[in-house]
Parts: sequence; C-alpha cells; structure tokens
Amino acid sequence: MDDLCADLERLAAVPSIAFPGFSPEPVLQARDLVVELLRAAGVTDIGELNLPRTAPVVTATLPPPTPDAPTVLLYAHYDVQPAADEHLWDSPPFEPTRIEGGIRARGIADDKVNLMVHLGALRAWRGRPPVGIKIVFEGQEEYGSAFDGYPPTDPTAFACDAMIIADTGNIRPGTPTLTTALRGSVDVFVDVRTLDSAVHSGQYGGAAPDALLVLVKALATLHDLHGDVAVEGLRREPWHGTALAEDDFRARAGVPDGTPLLGSGGLGERLWSGPALTVVGLDAPSADRGAAAVVPHARAKLNLRVHPRQDPQEAQDALVRHLRRLRPFGIPLTVTPGDTGPGYEAGTDGPAYRAARTALRRAWGAEPVDAAAGGSVPLVNGLAAAVPQAEILLFGAADSLCRMHAPNERMLRSEFRGALLAEALFFAEYAAAHRPRGAA
Repeated sequence: MDDLCADLERLAAVPSIAFPGFSPEPVLQARDLVVELLRAAGVTDIGELNLPRTAPVVTATLPPPTPDAPTVLLYAHYDVQPAADEHLWDSPPFEPTRIEGGIRARGIADDKVNLMVHLGALRAWRGRPPVGIKIVFEGQEEYGSAFDGYPPTDPTAFACDAMIIADTGNIRPGTPTLTTALRGSVDVFVDVRTLDSAVHSGQYGGAAPDALLVLVKALATLHDLHGDVAVEGLRREPWHGTALAEDDFRARAGVPDGTPLLGSGGLGERLWSGPALTVVGLDAPSADRGAAAVVPHARAKLNLRVHPRQDPQEAQDALVRHLRRLRPFGIPLTVTPGDTGPGYEAGTDGPAYRAARTALRRAWGAEPVDAAAGGSVPLVNGLAAAVPQAEILLFGAADSLCRMHAPNERMLRSEFRGALLAEALFFAEYAAAHRPRGAA
C-alpha cells in the first residue's frame, strides 16, 4: 500500500486536464507515467488508440492463462477536472497532500485512485492473474471525446466476458457498493428576446416586456409545489436498492438544517430512478452591476437527468415540447435542444456479479449493496453496445464524501485498500466460476 500510494501521488501531481485552453503536455505526461506503471505491474503488450481531437487511450492486454479462463476489461481514466478556484483549496490542488486517513489532490478520487486499483490488483497477482485482462485507460473522459461512441465500431478490440468500470465508489465509506444504474442526461437551451435593446425601467417598465421576467415565469412551470419535475412524459419509478438517509444526504450536499429538500418520495427515487431538472446556467445582468433597465434578452441552460431506461431523446422531446407550448405574457420562447446521453441499467444475475459480491464481501467484511448514480458515464453505453453479452460492473475506491469535482477532493486509504482487494479477489472468484468441473 505504501508503494501504491506513492505512485498514486506521482500520478496525482500531474495536472492532466484535457479541456480546451489547457496545455496538452501534462496529459501526455500522465499517459507516459501510466504506461510506466503498467510495465512495472508486469504488462508488456501495451498500445495506444488515437482518435481525432482526443487524448490518447492507453490499451494493453494480458492473455488468459488457460483456454477456458474468462477475460476481464478494466477501465479507468487518467485525466481530471480543472481545479477551479485554487483559493478554495486547503493545499495546492496538484501538490498531493497527506491528510488523516488519505490524500488530497485534484483528480485523486476521480479517477486516479481507481486507475491505481487496477494496477494494484495486477501487482497483487504479480502480473499473472487467473483471468485474461484488457486495459482501457482513457485520457479525455471529463471533457468528453469521440471515444464515447467508438467501441461499437471496433467490437473485437473490447471483446471480453466482464468489465470493471472503475469510475464510481461506495455509497458511504466502508460500505462495499455496486453501482447498478446510471441516469441519462439531456441539455436544453431557452432564449427570450423582447426588445431591440435595454430601456429605462422607470420610463418603460410596466408595459415594456422584460425578457428575464418572461424566462423566470417559464422556468417556474418546470416543477410543482413540492419541487417534483412537472414535465409530462418523463419516467419515474420507486427505487428498491440501497438509498441515502435524509440526514446523510443533507450532510453530503451541504443542505442547512431547516432548509427543505426538493421533491417528494424516497431519496433513491428523486436522485436515481426519477427525473431531475436543474437550471445550470443563466445569462442575465449581474445583480451587482445591473442597471435600472428593462432586460431585452435572457437565456438559460437546463440540464435534465432521466430514468436509466428512458430514451434520452424521448425525454428531451418532452422537455422541448413543454417549453414550446408556453407563452409567458403571450411571448414565445426559443427552445434549442442540446446534447443527450443515455442512462444505463445493469443485469445483475450473472456469474460476474455473483463473483463480485463474494469478492466485495470478503474484502470489506461487510455485505455489499446495490446503489445507483445520478451522473452519467456515456462510455458505458458504448461498451455495452460493443460487447452486449459482457457483464458490466461499476465499483471503485471513491466514496460519496470524496468531493470529486469540488475543492479539497480526497481519497481514503481504507477505500483504496478495500477496492483493490475486492478486484484482486474478483479475478480468482470469476476464474473459478468459469473453470470446468474437476479442473484443479
């Protein structure tokens, strides 16, 4: 663990941000370090996939030790989110800092510790696990790239019996968790233009149509009095897996006592198996700098998260239809569809899931639970389309308190160790499930 944590710190010190406006050199530096760490773990057949306007995807293989042994694909990504406002960090984001029980750095939870879980599991088997291995370490997951849709165009490259997508973690520290569902994602833009230009609010206000008022009135129709999404045609079902308790959720989301949560029903339903609609951007005059004028133009970006099994295009059409029907104060809206990404729901009855539950139970000394994630991982759908018979497992070393994408992101050594042990044990459990009866 000491060696693994030291290598994790080396990787986390590289500011591998694959966003426009950032130097590509650190991304390539991280790529080179990943290749070095793979070689040190006993992997020699290492390659690279290069797609247009996309950071390199590191690929590698270890052949199955016997003809009947299954092959497991291991996925993680070595790029990270930008650090945002560094003044909000307790230490420089790309200077990995030891904290009680773990390490703080940008990208250390999302997703560099999970990449090191894969490497650690291979080291545990001295580079000779009882299963075949395919490595897919992506370099531009956070921004998105052409790789999301690539796997179905070359299914042979991703052929396997099971996949471990290590871009998730535990519902709470110490609770081994399999993420079995992901919500889909939809973007929609709403524009309102009411005047040729701003006019004096004293002289013209009261009759001149205020674009911001029009937009606010339209946005207010998207939720009912309880805060539930009020757009017809969006799928919502009860969640039957493990969910967060309200006090736990409040603490993690930073909701003060006395501030009500939005919506009704169980938290799993609100967060994972039902829609969530958020105004993620608003173009309007600043409150500090706004003049005493009627606003001529306002614009909003909406992000809709949808049930794992709902077609995102169907959901986007429902939201666009709702908005286009509106005429706040008699004024039409300009509604423009944006990006869509499908959700995912795993089948959990196969041999890989049985092996994973046994491995997680042994590694953690606790019963594993099923949970979902409100976020989306578009590549999962591409991999599922490329290899539809493969079981897809989502687990890892992050946890719901790790502050991914936020200041002071951190990982816990205990979560790292548990996830690594679980993966190493999974290789053995899964290989045993495929071994012919009577074989040693």
